[in-house]
Amino acid sequence: MNLDDVRDILALMRENGLSEFEIEKEGLRLRLRKDSATGATAVAPAIVVAGVPAVSLTPHAAAAPPPAPVESGAAEVELAVVKSPIVGTFYRSPEPGASSFVEIGTTVKKGQVLCIIEAMKLMNEIDSEFDGEIVNIYVESGHPVQYGERLFAIRTA
Repeated sequence: MNLDDVRDILALMRENGLSEFEIEKEGLRLRLRKDSATGATAVAPAIVVAGVPAVSLTPHAAAAPPPAPVESGAAEVELAVVKSPIVGTFYRSPEPGASSFVEIGTTVKKGQVLCIIEAMKLMNEIDSEFDGEIVNIYVESGHPVQYGERLFAIRTA
C-alpha cells in the first residue's frame, strides 16, 4: 500500500460520506477516522500483522521512517506458543487424580506429550513441537478450548 492508495481511500470516504474506514492488505492494517467536530481525517498507525514491519502513513508524508529499535536491559526471550489443533476439552493429566504431564518450569523435548484434548469422546495427545521450558499454561484442566487457542508458552532452547 502506498500514498496514492491512501489518497484514493480518502477520496472514497469523502465521496460516500464515510466517517470511518479500516482496511487490511498485504499484512498492513490501515484505519482512517474523520473527526466529526473539525472534519479532519486522522490516519491511525498500522498494526503489525504476521511479522510484517509496521508502517505509519499520514496524508502529508510520503514515507514514514523505520521504527526505532526498542532499548531493553533484558536479553530477548524466544517464546513459542503451542495452540490447540482442535476444539475440545483440555486436560493436563492422563486421568483424574494423576500428576500433570507438565508444569511451569518443566523442561520439555520435541514430541513430548503436553496435554490431552478430548473431542467427541476421543482423547488426543498434544505433543510439543519445540525443545525448551514451559513458562506459561493458559488453560485450566477440564476447560473447553477452541481451535487455535493458546495452550502453552515455551521458552525455546
